[in-house]
Amino acid sequence: MHVRVLAVGGRQPNWVNDAFDDYATRLPRNWRFALRSLPAARERNAETAKKNEGAAILADLKAGERVVALDERGRSLTSVDFAGQLSRWLADGRDLCFVIGGADGLSSDCLSRADERLALSAFTLPHGLVRVLLAEQLYRAWSLSSGHPYHRA
Repeated sequence: MHVRVLAVGGRQPNWVNDAFDDYATRLPRNWRFALRSLPAARERNAETAKKNEGAAILADLKAGERVVALDERGRSLTSVDFAGQLSRWLADGRDLCFVIGGADGLSSDCLSRADERLALSAFTLPHGLVRVLLAEQLYRAWSLSSGHPYHRA
C-alpha cells in the first residue's frame, strides 16, 4: 500500500523539509510514504492558475487511488477521529493520496475527483506548514491506532 502527499509548490524552506522528513521517517515502512511536489502555476490569474495546477494534479493521480483533498471548507476532525478514519481508509486496501493545492486552492475538478475533503484548520496556513501539519497528524494517527505513547490526551 502507498500513502502519499501530492503538493503544489516547489522549493520549501529548510525547516519545512526538515520537519516533514522527521515525521515521514517515523511512519510505518509498509505505507511507502512519499511526497511528490508539482510546480506552482506561473499565471497571475488565480482561476487560470488553479485550472492549470488542477490539470497537473489530476494527471498525477492514479486510478483507484483514494484522494483526500485538503481544503479549508472540508470536514474538520479531531486527532482521535482522524486516527479512526485513517484506519478505515487503510483497511480498505486502496492507495491513499492527500492533495495540497496551490496558493489559490484546488480547482473544482480536483475537488470533484476527491473522495474526501479534509480541513486541517479554519486558519489559512502557509503551504509548507500544511505539509508539516499533515505529516505530524499522520504520525499521531498511526501512534493512536498502534498504541504508541506519542499522543497524550
